Amino acid sequence: VNVGALSIEDVVAVARYGAKVEIAPAALEEVAATRERVEELAQDPTPVYGISTGFGALARRHIPEEMRAQLQLSLVRSHAAGTGPEVEEEVIRALMLLRLSTLCTGRTGVRPVVVETYAKALNAGIVPVVREYGSLGCSGDLAPLAHCALALLGEGEVRVNGDLQDAGAALSAAGIEPLQLREKEGLALINGTDGMLGQLCLAITDLRAAAKTADIATAMTVEGLLGTLVVFADDLQQLRPHPGQADAAANILQVAEGSEILEAALEEFKKNQVQDAYSVRCAPQVAGGFRDTLAHTTQVAERELAAAVDNPVVTKDGRVVSNGNFHGAPVAYALDFLAIVTADLASISERRTDRFLDPARNRGLNAFLADDPGVDSGHMIAQYAQAGLANPSSADSIPSSAMQEDHVSMGWSAARKLRKAVDGLQRVLAVEILTAARAIDMREGTPAKGTGAVIEKLRQTVDGPGVDRYLSPEIEETVRLVKEGALIDAVEDATGKLRG
Repeated sequence: VNVGALSIEDVVAVARYGAKVEIAPAALEEVAATRERVEELAQDPTPVYGISTGFGALARRHIPEEMRAQLQLSLVRSHAAGTGPEVEEEVIRALMLLRLSTLCTGRTGVRPVVVETYAKALNAGIVPVVREYGSLGCSGDLAPLAHCALALLGEGEVRVNGDLQDAGAALSAAGIEPLQLREKEGLALINGTDGMLGQLCLAITDLRAAAKTADIATAMTVEGLLGTLVVFADDLQQLRPHPGQADAAANILQVAEGSEILEAALEEFKKNQVQDAYSVRCAPQVAGGFRDTLAHTTQVAERELAAAVDNPVVTKDGRVVSNGNFHGAPVAYALDFLAIVTADLASISERRTDRFLDPARNRGLNAFLADDPGVDSGHMIAQYAQAGLANPSSADSIPSSAMQEDHVSMGWSAARKLRKAVDGLQRVLAVEILTAARAIDMREGTPAKGTGAVIEKLRQTVDGPGVDRYLSPEIEETVRLVKEGALIDAVEDATGKLRG
């Protein structure tokens, strides 16, 4: 970790895959230089917010020097007020890394030992217990970050390798000395948008894969429903030159190219079908808008990753200035924007799946793709599960802190909602792929190289058409393949890299 910006990939590597962190010497030098300025101001009789005053609505009180360590400790303890279920470990590790990144900019005024202790805890796999509810995204994610800060002091609960432990015991076992906070440090540890930003980075990573998966699912549905690939031609996409749309259409063509099933059905399609339903024909427009939104939110995330979010901050020329950069609105908007398009991509997938199950629309397949309709129900209830999965927070704001914090971002709530939406989208796409694979297997002829590669991968662990059987494990196995990117890998091994 240096004074510069982390990448989204850096965040995911540490949060999800346990990569270790190392503090660059230049960062420690910057941190030490800035701390000298804080020490000077701590001796100044003029009150300085966060150093010699209370916080928020209590900022008018000047705190004498002998009480300032207690001030910082009380701040952390009182703000560690989350409630509800535990937050996922990868989210907590992401927000810890991002707080560490801001500390390493040298703009927060902490001592080098704070930075070093934070890094040691992260590398030791100590994961503070953070609760679902408590952040308004006003001064960033105060409550989640306070739970992390509390653990560095040897208080509260943590998990190590999944085991619940007392924080003090976990630090001791790892050979880490608990922090003793000084002026400004408690505030610096809790004042940031790191929780919502970490979840944005994780969501962007998952949704990049989901975009490709949606194109694969669409190609399989076109083939399974005996549709047409004509509408995905590049010259048609260029008439409406959104980059995401062109990428989605190109991917669908690549995955379905060379399908003997579609080739054999082409003349009948021209004579009787004429055009596919919107959920099929307009797939590049929806998946393309999804991609373009993802590109915008990626830009927001990258800007935020380059930020030093704290209040007050120590500027490069040594001023300590209160500011509003902690407000989570830019990230909250991005999170809600992604939640909208994620829900819509799931919605169109569900609509495509539904077409397979209706004999009036599935072009000659059994009702519900059942082996013996009436005796068997096929994929009837799998589509119900899709419908239940396939549905934004920053538009609302609740004043807090005696009206001092009178407009808050609700960004943490937006991040939690998006996280559920991402999981829902992955499951919806898995059901479409499972259903489309069954339909293709029920057709005569050889599938395309790309769709065939998906079916071959799927059939290694999920059986093909037949009488009704316990369906939930097959759905879960397909979800696993989607989440791990195994189906994308299968297609790209067979046809080359997909776009986007």
